[in-house]
Amino acid sequence: MTELELEAENKAIAQEYKELLRISYQTLTDEDKKIIRKAFDVAVDAHKDQRRKSGEAYIFHPIAVAKIVARDIGLGATSIAAALMHDVVEDTDITVEDIEKMFNPKIAQLVEGLTKIAKVKTDQEISIQAENFRKMLLTLNDDVRVILIKIADRLHNMQTMGSMVDYKQAKIASETLYIYAPLAHRLGLYNIKTKLEDLGLKYTEPEVYNDIVSKIKETKEEQDEYIKTISDVLSKSMVEEGIEFTIKGRPKSIYSIRRKMKVQGVTFDEVYDKFALRIIYKANQHDEKFIAWKIYSVVTDHYRPSPSRLRDWISSPKSSGYEALHITVMGPKGRWVEIQVRSERMDEIAEKGYAAHYKYKNGATEEHGLEIWLNQLKEALENSSTNAVDFVEDFKLNLYAKEIYVFTPKGEIKSLPKGATSLDFAFSIHSEIGVKTRGTRVNGKLVPLNHVLNSGDQVEIITSANQKPTSQWLDYVTTSRAKNKIKNVLNENTKKIAEDGKEILTRKLRHLKITLNENTTNELVNFFKLQTSLDLYYRAGIGAIENQQLKEYAAQKSNTLVNFFKKTIKRSPSSQPEQINKNEISKKYDLLVFGSEQDKLDYKLSTCCHPIPGDEVFGFVTINEGIKVHRKDCPNAISMQSNYAYRIIPAKWIDSSQEEFKAILKITGMDILGLTNDLTKVISNQMHVNIQSISLNTDAGIFYGQVAVVVQNNTILKKLIENIKKVDGIDKVTRVYNN
Repeated sequence: MTELELEAENKAIAQEYKELLRISYQTLTDEDKKIIRKAFDVAVDAHKDQRRKSGEAYIFHPIAVAKIVARDIGLGATSIAAALMHDVVEDTDITVEDIEKMFNPKIAQLVEGLTKIAKVKTDQEISIQAENFRKMLLTLNDDVRVILIKIADRLHNMQTMGSMVDYKQAKIASETLYIYAPLAHRLGLYNIKTKLEDLGLKYTEPEVYNDIVSKIKETKEEQDEYIKTISDVLSKSMVEEGIEFTIKGRPKSIYSIRRKMKVQGVTFDEVYDKFALRIIYKANQHDEKFIAWKIYSVVTDHYRPSPSRLRDWISSPKSSGYEALHITVMGPKGRWVEIQVRSERMDEIAEKGYAAHYKYKNGATEEHGLEIWLNQLKEALENSSTNAVDFVEDFKLNLYAKEIYVFTPKGEIKSLPKGATSLDFAFSIHSEIGVKTRGTRVNGKLVPLNHVLNSGDQVEIITSANQKPTSQWLDYVTTSRAKNKIKNVLNENTKKIAEDGKEILTRKLRHLKITLNENTTNELVNFFKLQTSLDLYYRAGIGAIENQQLKEYAAQKSNTLVNFFKKTIKRSPSSQPEQINKNEISKKYDLLVFGSEQDKLDYKLSTCCHPIPGDEVFGFVTINEGIKVHRKDCPNAISMQSNYAYRIIPAKWIDSSQEEFKAILKITGMDILGLTNDLTKVISNQMHVNIQSISLNTDAGIFYGQVAVVVQNNTILKKLIENIKKVDGIDKVTRVYNN
């Protein structure tokens, strides 16, 4: 770098530092500013020789993270200092002890929590990513601010990921959608959650993302006009009522539009509520609720509300602290519009989450509010399972869950995730009550243990000292707290039976002149298609493993050489089928190649998403079944790329031959005369499409059909879908990924 460029860079760094102090949400004392300055100096010095992939000085990254922490999350000097130094211990010679001497134990503790896991057992059974997440989530027990700074770090990494290679972008974006966005949601950081989701989509499904972005730009003018029409009508009435307010039009996030398109099987144009209106009003805390319902009255004077879509989070705030009134009304041109009503205080809590929540709690500082906040989140960390991936999956269960509110017999209110059962409620009161539950009453009536609760239900638990959980109970509950407790109780029992089972198995194998050692155990686990040695011993203990099966295993063991040759013969590639009419196929795909070297490897197509040639795909190295190929938009893709990034192999289709693939189409429409005839004609006339099965039925004027077709590739399938859509009376054609 030239001296001039260096001077300009130093100037920019100093400018960023000033900006950091200026935008802080908390009021910084002189002491706070000293701590931040010192942390800044330590970070600048520690990273002075480092540059990011984009070529800029590394120090810009910690400053950007500190700015997100200060402005968007709203934390104080301790967190800002920790954010500035979050990579110092990992990347330089400075230790956590050095930071404790230079600053204080609290800042040192935060920096330590932010230092990534150093050495993880890299065996294929363990997911390094899941172990990282587990370590990060467990820091909730120490200080929630570690997670908040991690989220800020992730947001800035996502915003500056352009210069990375594709596969790294996909891995980081998948992790973001899998764990960081749900965490931001749970911590009430809705703005950050939206940014993370949109950026996650940008790198996991770039074509879909760019398509939605361009369509939003195209329709922006019309949307703005529509929002203005409603705003003008409501503003006039609210001014007459003497309400002080501002109205903002807020477009739905790109990610939520994509989710709607996917879940409902609709196109961009068919997603109606692509935006919401937000009314933010001035009020003291005493009058907030009264004014919110006054605004509700004004809105419903002009527009008809949907009673099933009214959400009152003012009377019962979400556990993240979110408060608002959401009203969905029928706006002009027959479109549903969501209107969010919030006071300025509620709006601040929705934007800043944790920090604002405590600003308004009797003037408590971030230090004081910490304990109450942590208690709500610690529950998900109870009884953490030994498997890191299960642990993260369980934790995720509690992150995005919508909430219901139910009452105890004494009238106390309890919050539970939507979909929770009466048995979940028992465990939410206390684990000991949960395991002794004999029956449950909802609103005075006896109901099954798996009865799904609704908001407003009053629930009573009947216990018995002799009651014990059964494995069926795992199907009766949805919350991770209940699941973990039931698993623990069952495991204690299972372990006792397994100990006896091991002895029984040892004795039986001795008769067959086989010693039970680690190798034999692994072979038996595979032979019986089980997961672990505990499963094997447990089955032996309950008598589920018969002598005849063990004899078969012994016979197979002595015949290993024959099996080896059988497998080898099976794997040989089949002869190439003859070429098909190339006019029908715009691109030649059906040979799958893997990795940067485009290797030809053995693989299986996954049954969860049925990829066909032309689909965007990737390879996943499984433990027992070799490489499995998944579509990039497979429902399990985000989880796999996030938890097991080191097992993902880039894959793509090249060249085409006549191998055939099954695809299932779901068709709905209006039951008009001749529709069935037209439909079958269109499908059977399409070249290179064979109908494997077809089921059509009608119900009260609605036509439903499911067609399984065999095609050579994606291009043919798309053409078929377009032709079916042209049939008079057909409403929707969607591809189904599960049989």
